[in-house]
Amino acid sequence: MVEPAFLLELGGVVVGLALLARIAARYRLPASPLFLLAGLAFGEGGVFPLLTAEEFIELGAEVGVILLLFMLGLEYSASELTSGLKRHAPAGVVDLALNFTPGLVAALLLGWGPVAAVFLGGITYISSSGIVARLLDDMGWLGNRETPVVISILVIEDLVMAGYLSVIAVLVSGVGAAEGVLTLAVALTAVIALLIVAQRWGHLVSDALFHRSDQTLVLTIVGITFLVAGLSELVGISAAVGAFLVGLMLSGPAAERAHDLLGPMRDLFAAIFFVFFGLSIDPGTIPPILGVAVLLGILTAATKVLTGWWSARREGVRTRGRFRAGVALVARGEFSIAIAGIGTAGGVEPELASLAGAYVLLMAVAGPLAAKVVDPVVRATQARTAARRPPRRDEQGTRDRRQLPRHRG
Repeated sequence: MVEPAFLLELGGVVVGLALLARIAARYRLPASPLFLLAGLAFGEGGVFPLLTAEEFIELGAEVGVILLLFMLGLEYSASELTSGLKRHAPAGVVDLALNFTPGLVAALLLGWGPVAAVFLGGITYISSSGIVARLLDDMGWLGNRETPVVISILVIEDLVMAGYLSVIAVLVSGVGAAEGVLTLAVALTAVIALLIVAQRWGHLVSDALFHRSDQTLVLTIVGITFLVAGLSELVGISAAVGAFLVGLMLSGPAAERAHDLLGPMRDLFAAIFFVFFGLSIDPGTIPPILGVAVLLGILTAATKVLTGWWSARREGVRTRGRFRAGVALVARGEFSIAIAGIGTAGGVEPELASLAGAYVLLMAVAGPLAAKVVDPVVRATQARTAARRPPRRDEQGTRDRRQLPRHRG
């Protein structure tokens, strides 16, 4: 028999999240930072500590990570992943070098050790696909020339993340060097094998899993996803990576119905996931680390802007579009929190959760705000620069007018 106190607590949390989601929607901001703040309020040392619902929320958070990665896999096909990797590999390398390094170095400067440094590097590296996708839509940038560049970088980050999660799963497993290398080799081999299966026979898998009954389809896909996630954990791959590969394998009607049917479930458990991460942080531990989070945020916002600017420039995008591509990538969110959650559960570094929580809060808010001001700022800068230039000759002006851009970017 379920205790009334449990239902009251759980219902109160979910209703509170619904109110926060409405506030975020009202101001066209991502809701995840507010969910994190709610978790801080409900956790130990917070304003309203939970008494009975915390265990359920912990389980829901694990389900949330699996569903997040599964739904992300649905967004791509294996062929899209491989073709995007080939075309935009240089941009992916620049992204990795510029945005993984600051976290890695910051952790070493804090005296955290190499394992924690790898975790913090991953936290600063990956942009939030969910926030970026919503940002592109809200800002009306989906048809811009720089948008394919942004999406390609996100795809490469997701592909890198599949291998990265396998690496950190081995790092926190506590095995020796030789056993760790063997486990990692097995994990990466399994990931590559599943990618090959997804690319060559994914359509056959999709046809086999599809069913006209929504209930049957949901039970089949959720069951398969959790089975693969569990098997992935057994061979040393993160459960989230296993879920991502299942999503990647689905295509056609099976993927479309799964997206529609599981989207609301993903939203519910993803919100619980952010709350649970907030629960794991003692609010009193954030102020001492807040200065580091701010400095790291400023540095990695600049490196993301540089990444997007450089990548868009390679594709011939003009100045304003280059800066749009950069600010679109600034937001960090669900994946940074997932990495921090794995590190916290593995006992990597006591301050990792606090720093990651404060950092993601800052970046999840800074990304959308930067997107709102980037166009006016670039326009004003270009106008000031043009006003300082000496007048051009008529024939030069005629040639310049013929070269007006054809695209918004």
